[in-house]
Amino acid sequence: MFLNNLSRGYFVGKDPNAPPFYREEGNKKFQKKDYVGATVLYSKGISHSRPHTVDISLCYANRSAALFYLDQYEMCLKDITRAQMHGYPERLQPKVMLRKTECLVTLGRLQEAGQTIRDLESNFAAKPTLAAAQFQILQRNLCRLKRKVQEKGNLTETYTTTVTKTFEDMDLREENEQISSASSSVSLCIDPLKGRYLIATKDILPGELLVKEDAFVSVLNPGEMPPGLHHGLENKWDTRITNGDLYCHRCLKHTLATVPCDGCSYAKYCSNECMQQAWDLYHQIECSLGGLLLTLGIFCHIALRSTLLARFEDASKVIRKLYSEISNKDMCSPESENLVQILNYDLGEEGERHGKTVKIPVPGCDINGKYENNYNAVFNLLAHTENHSPEYKFLCALSVSALCRQLEAADSKKPETAAPPALYSELNIWGVAMLKHMLQLQCNAQAITTIQETALSGSKENNVCNSRQIRLATGIFPVVSLLNHSCSPNTSVSFSSTVATIRASQQIGKGQEILHCYGPHYSRMGVADRQQKLRSQYFFDCGCPACQKEKHRAVARPRWEAFCCNQCGALLQGGDILSCGSMSCTESVSRDHLTSQLQDLQQQVGIAQELLRSGKLEQAVQLLLECRHDAESFLSAEHSMVGEIEDSLAQTYAALGDWQKSATHLQKSLRVVEVRHGPSSVEVGHELFKLAQLFFNGFAIPEALNTVERAEKVLMVHYGPCNDEIQELQKMKSCLLNSPPIPLGPSL
Repeated sequence: MFLNNLSRGYFVGKDPNAPPFYREEGNKKFQKKDYVGATVLYSKGISHSRPHTVDISLCYANRSAALFYLDQYEMCLKDITRAQMHGYPERLQPKVMLRKTECLVTLGRLQEAGQTIRDLESNFAAKPTLAAAQFQILQRNLCRLKRKVQEKGNLTETYTTTVTKTFEDMDLREENEQISSASSSVSLCIDPLKGRYLIATKDILPGELLVKEDAFVSVLNPGEMPPGLHHGLENKWDTRITNGDLYCHRCLKHTLATVPCDGCSYAKYCSNECMQQAWDLYHQIECSLGGLLLTLGIFCHIALRSTLLARFEDASKVIRKLYSEISNKDMCSPESENLVQILNYDLGEEGERHGKTVKIPVPGCDINGKYENNYNAVFNLLAHTENHSPEYKFLCALSVSALCRQLEAADSKKPETAAPPALYSELNIWGVAMLKHMLQLQCNAQAITTIQETALSGSKENNVCNSRQIRLATGIFPVVSLLNHSCSPNTSVSFSSTVATIRASQQIGKGQEILHCYGPHYSRMGVADRQQKLRSQYFFDCGCPACQKEKHRAVARPRWEAFCCNQCGALLQGGDILSCGSMSCTESVSRDHLTSQLQDLQQQVGIAQELLRSGKLEQAVQLLLECRHDAESFLSAEHSMVGEIEDSLAQTYAALGDWQKSATHLQKSLRVVEVRHGPSSVEVGHELFKLAQLFFNGFAIPEALNTVERAEKVLMVHYGPCNDEIQELQKMKSCLLNSPPIPLGPSL
């Protein structure tokens, strides 16, 4: 069932029957969003073209044109170089040479630009192949570029390449001697009931960096599989944009100009350096397994990649020791007692082994007691084998078995002269390790998230974007995994590339435990739903203060879920029959009736949001205003649905260019978010960021400056100074402080 059609799958090999994504370059001008789409389309063409062919060279050259119009000059230059490396046609060389010169002049690299012009002139003199009309166009362009070079000649040569600032403040001020990637403000402890956990060794202030850890392993989420994958070539080559087209498969950096693997059409990277590193570490083995890994799922992929990375740490000693101590021919049976022993084997427990006492202070630490981001720490993450259902364990074992068989088949096909990787020679041992990792991941996998923006259709000049958090990848972070859960945590987690950072979101006293939210948060779920989620995925009952508060006393529904009286506006109270909370009002109504009314309202809001997404802005405004009127008749002013309606209205008015109305509605939405998540929450920070943008666009300088400062204060606690939103806020502040007090648009 797992192996159907994999031999000719979408991601395996370079298919010679791929449709011709390449086309000779035209002169048609598009909007910015069209050029972004073009880069992705040509990237797909590159992925499906064979190296050193005209097809792939044309794809690179055409993508360089799109990048040029997107002002991505450095990436444009790299694509021009790649096009020439793959045999770009001689008759088209003047096009890319002119484009190269334009990029060099814009970047201030005048000597290189001048040399490129001279090379182009000498090449044409040696091989005059252009028609008269084309020759005249070339001459005009060369004269124009020469003038540009001369005009800039008196200026100091500058290099305006964009350098990504990756958490300059993120270097931990004092390295923790006990825990790598952690601040000296925390300490590692172990408890028979709680297991391993972190505590504060001193008083910690909000915003203080506690952990900065690069993932031991991460795998990009593949995105939605094209529905027509197995229905013929005409449907197989899907051109929709997925995360795999926009992010590097090794470092997760966002890029418009991906560099594909030469051996498969799936793996793409931000640079040749990333591609080579991935190949050396794991992709040389994964390359031929792409279709199978997508079929088996991301957990199986992470399990394989973890073992591949372990080869570089001599971690095979750990597995070999287990294999020699617990040896049995049936050890790979999912119900075998020996397998359970292996999967639950703990290097950190104190006990008698062969008459000798073995003690390592904490599981996952080395002999010196240090916990590091390495395979030993990963191997010692709990697998919870006894808690998983037999069905789940069977599926995991079956997946690993299918993967091992494919690895054996790949091993048998390689040339005899090729040096065998350690994985092949000890496949039965590594198979057990992969199975353990698959069972570990349900409780220890960490979602790596990012903010993704999409432009709204119909918005004025496409300058209004809709942003949402997406799960970009899944990874294992051994140090982050030490943090226990709380539904009301005292930390915030954020990601930059493959790096996770943990900051204190509130003041943490000395000796207090450092706590992280595994997903179920008190402001998003009721206690029953949270407990069910944690019990089913993480196998424990939460006893955090938020859960205790809700379980041990009757707690009224929060204001963001409350109904209000249609007569006087007071909050309704009660169970199945709700009564007005005002002493002077006798109104009552059934909860079922109001719940049905809320569902109808949610449906109408959904229709309005679809109108907004499709660019039908006036219709969206009209329907949303009707929804707001209906909501006022039975929902509290802080109800989450009221906030959603106000936010949608703000978005619609922003798309129409009416910044004043947009800001008014967003401020109402902000009040709902503050009630639900708290005034210093990251959710409030994001809303303040949006509000600052609206004031900035409307040139309301005092309001914009005040909101920028509020947003910066909140977001700094959760992200630190190098976050993209904070960087943008600082640019807005600088612009506003240097601007004359003259309205340039609709005044707020």
